[in-house]
Amino acid sequence: MSPTRVQANLSFRFRRLLSGDPNGVPPWLAVVAEGDEAGYFLPTDAPWLVHGGFGTLVGGIRALLVQALHPGTLRGVMDHSRYAEDPLGRLSGTIRWLTVTTFASKTEVATEAGRVNRMHKRVVGSYEASDGTAVPYRAADADLLLWVHIAFMESFLVAHEMFCSEPIPAGTAASGADNYIAQWSIAVAPLGLPTCPLTQAELDAAIADFLRKDILRSDDRTRQVVAFLRRPPLPGATKIAYRLLFAAAVTSLRPEYRKLLGLRAAPRWIIVPVTRVALRLIKLAVGPQSPIEQAARDRLARAGVL
Repeated sequence: MSPTRVQANLSFRFRRLLSGDPNGVPPWLAVVAEGDEAGYFLPTDAPWLVHGGFGTLVGGIRALLVQALHPGTLRGVMDHSRYAEDPLGRLSGTIRWLTVTTFASKTEVATEAGRVNRMHKRVVGSYEASDGTAVPYRAADADLLLWVHIAFMESFLVAHEMFCSEPIPAGTAASGADNYIAQWSIAVAPLGLPTCPLTQAELDAAIADFLRKDILRSDDRTRQVVAFLRRPPLPGATKIAYRLLFAAAVTSLRPEYRKLLGLRAAPRWIIVPVTRVALRLIKLAVGPQSPIEQAARDRLARAGVL
């Protein structure tokens, strides 16, 4: 088999795994390509760079570990999602929201936010607080939305900074991290979270506030999710690559998170360079061209933005 055909086969398998589509064509590709309207971000913007990079493979795992520390978020996932029966299906749903919000038109972002909000309306229940009292929750509650936003935003940012070589554009902000945090804050307003951290300092303060209030914790349910994330039911050789990505996610966690989760990090001096090489190899195997980004660029060209 020629190198070109090998790459095409690997690319097909990779996209089929992440999208859940048997043909390897993400159903959200057509959504990103739709219309002739600009979206919230351009190729020069920080979210476009971060979310288009392969560091998201580590960041996604990290985000799920961090989310599991909030008992409300954890209860919502365990009681109202299909993560155990169909983990790749749940993954594709998350990827859809992230991809559409980053690369699609504003009209399609609004439609996607509406889909997520309708799902959130069904996610209600109660969880046990650290003092044993029952706390009612809704997925649309501001504190839960904020924690999920923090988990994803911080995880993608940390993973990119730690494992990717492309610098994040700072724009008019003090740093690339500040620019990414401020720009990505646009994404959560349609979900019902009007205010959120806009700088690295504000993000750190928000996380410290969750820790100080003793909201975050680990219990049997948390450990069940962690065990699942450590060894999900993935096909064949994918499991080998996933073990490295999981180890990288654990290494990238804040020490407070690792302590709560009961996880131990591998030596950073080993994990960081090995993961960087692995992500470059995955990118090489899958191919340099992203159909999603190309579809977004074509739409922006029609809109006269590019």
